[in-house]
Amino acid sequence: MERFRAGHAGGPLWRDAADSCLEQVGTLPAGANLGFVYVTDEWSDEFSAVVDYLKAHTGIERWVGTVGAGVCGPGKEYHMTPAMSLLVGAFPGDGIRLLPTLEADLDDLRAELAPWYRGYGAVQAVVHGDPRNEEVPELIGRLADELPDGFLVGGVTATRGRAYPQVAGSVTQGGLSGVLLSEETPLVTGLTQGCTPIGPHREVTACDGNALIELDGRPALDVFYEDIGELLARDLNKVAGYIFAGFPQGGADSGDYLVRNLVGVNEEKKVVGIGEEVTEGQKVMFCRRDGNTAREDLVRMVREVRDRAGGSARGALYFSCVGRGASLFGESSNELRLVQQELGDVPLAGFFCNGEIYDSRLYGYTGVLALFP
Repeated sequence: MERFRAGHAGGPLWRDAADSCLEQVGTLPAGANLGFVYVTDEWSDEFSAVVDYLKAHTGIERWVGTVGAGVCGPGKEYHMTPAMSLLVGAFPGDGIRLLPTLEADLDDLRAELAPWYRGYGAVQAVVHGDPRNEEVPELIGRLADELPDGFLVGGVTATRGRAYPQVAGSVTQGGLSGVLLSEETPLVTGLTQGCTPIGPHREVTACDGNALIELDGRPALDVFYEDIGELLARDLNKVAGYIFAGFPQGGADSGDYLVRNLVGVNEEKKVVGIGEEVTEGQKVMFCRRDGNTAREDLVRMVREVRDRAGGSARGALYFSCVGRGASLFGESSNELRLVQQELGDVPLAGFFCNGEIYDSRLYGYTGVLALFP
């Protein structure tokens, strides 16, 4: 039975794009009761009007979504142009709950939904975060811990200084919002990294805030030069946007790591600055952005998730970093074409984020896939 339908469109007027999306959606699946909507930031100021329009023309009151630097549909990406992407679905009526906007703590969540989610053995969530709220990374972890066997996917709003709207039933902003899915609605997920490790795990033996002073007891810059190689060490202009710091997660052999930018080096003090505060004893490695390896890992991840979903899916969501898409995979929607190549014509919606949410952490330079089997 068909449970999901999707649509995507671009153009100068949001109403025309919405009509095109709804035309592609066509007849709603029987029992359709939840929609996901993503728009590019050219329409961030009109986001509330978009949501009202979709509610009025579908009869679906529960919508979840936000604004991105780009949006995507099956085999298609929209970057630097007005566009929107929709996914509508039919979910078990008692198996979903909209997440109240969390700005600093979980008090509202517990007050409104604790009796519901504590009645299940597992609860997953599709969530969106406001990058202006410094509590969002911690809220992601705390929400995952609070939910039974909690697991989160989603992304952080990406906009160029305009409004930062999200929707979770009503339009909101400022925190973490989304939808909770009980075990009655399985969600099969996967993460693909956009970078490749180029050196061994190093231990931070001296640091100050976001400055690496010593690694493995040696000056951090000496270790950095050793790991990136002589060619790059001679021309640091080539390092920007190509070499990053990675923090291993979940054990040394898990292959999972958080990627953070390099922000500068001090050759006199032999210090390396990164876009993350560090502590002594932490493990760090240096990584390279590599388009070919990123393609291989994306294909591997999609195949693995598809197989775990039983070889096919009825619907999908995809969240990708603003640093991926055209800049990493090339023009012509190559990233989403690779996803479609492995999934087939599965209804899909998603957006290009200012940080990707997977499990209990906020990532960067990654792609996150969620399939509804």
